[in-house]
Amino acid sequence: MAARPQVSVQTLGDANAAKEQVKLPAIFVAPIRPDIVHFVHTNMAKNSRQPYAVSENAGHQHSAESWGTGRAVARIPRVSGGGTSRAGQGAFGNQCRKGRMFAPTRIWRKWHRKINQNQKRYAVASAIAASAVPALVMARGHRIEQVQEVPLVVPNSVESLDKTKKAVALLKTVGAEADVDHARDSKKLRAGVGKTRNRRYVARRGPLVIFNEDKGVTRAFRNLPGVELCHVERLNLLQLAPGGHLGRFCIWTKGAFERLDSIWGTTRKLSDSKKGYTLPQNIMTNSDITRIINSDEVQSKVRTPVTKTGRYKQKKNPLKNLGAMVRLNPYALAVRRAEIKQENAKKAARAAVVEAKRKGLPIKATKEQLEAKKIKNTHKKVQKATFARINSEN
Repeated sequence: MAARPQVSVQTLGDANAAKEQVKLPAIFVAPIRPDIVHFVHTNMAKNSRQPYAVSENAGHQHSAESWGTGRAVARIPRVSGGGTSRAGQGAFGNQCRKGRMFAPTRIWRKWHRKINQNQKRYAVASAIAASAVPALVMARGHRIEQVQEVPLVVPNSVESLDKTKKAVALLKTVGAEADVDHARDSKKLRAGVGKTRNRRYVARRGPLVIFNEDKGVTRAFRNLPGVELCHVERLNLLQLAPGGHLGRFCIWTKGAFERLDSIWGTTRKLSDSKKGYTLPQNIMTNSDITRIINSDEVQSKVRTPVTKTGRYKQKKNPLKNLGAMVRLNPYALAVRRAEIKQENAKKAARAAVVEAKRKGLPIKATKEQLEAKKIKNTHKKVQKATFARINSEN
């Protein structure tokens, strides 16, 4: 979007003369929404279609009737009579020669589309704002390399031009002649059946001249190929964004440029001609995200960036990896140590038995074995006393 306070009015006579400055209208900072523009343009273009349909009786003008079943042929209606090759041939069906088409077109089809007024205004505002961005204008194919400034504003004296020769001189002075030549040279035959339907040639669009008062300007520019004219009060999306593509090269007269604020209003003032209408606004007042992020106010609140990235750590199974289990259950380390101690004691006992057998010495019971034997004997005594008490009671 164009975001500068003033725009220069191009001087047509003396190149060294001081250029007049005009305030940039608020509509040029409206949000640019290609999705809304494409949607509205598609529906608006449908409103100029002419209904068409095939004849109601096409494909049904035969005395055809089906032969029914039992004759080993399809049940499609067949032309009656005899004596010609046409007799007996299939008729009426869309798969038959000289039959009707499938789903014949009707004139009561929904040809036209209703569009929300606010959506149309939003689309026009976006198209006007996009016309002030040189990148979008050049991306659309316009030749504006020699244009001094975009949006291009010319004096009100242009509205009084009445000769094409003067209009050509004006375009050459402001640097728009290359775009007109590009549109003129692009004229070629249409690649389709439209050549026979009153649209034999196609050509690119040139600049759009927007004026406030017609004092002969339409006569001066109407014969230039690709150049279109439009009154500032009748701005049309089909002209501002042909094909639904933003970035039309516009030439504004000073009077038309200054009237935009009164016609469309501003963010603080309602429109004079559109009741209760205010221009759409951007959600963000400053779209320079880099500047916002790097500002002192934001950087003083954010954490220090992580510059060192750790290596990928493989997920360990706690049932197989002691370290992973200890992180989940710290007591697992004590359990493991007790298990190791017990295992070492068993190994020592087995080693002592093997060594005693090898030397022929009596096998000495280890402390653990004695304790186990003691517990076993105690269990036997308790069990024997229990059986005796039960027998005596019986």
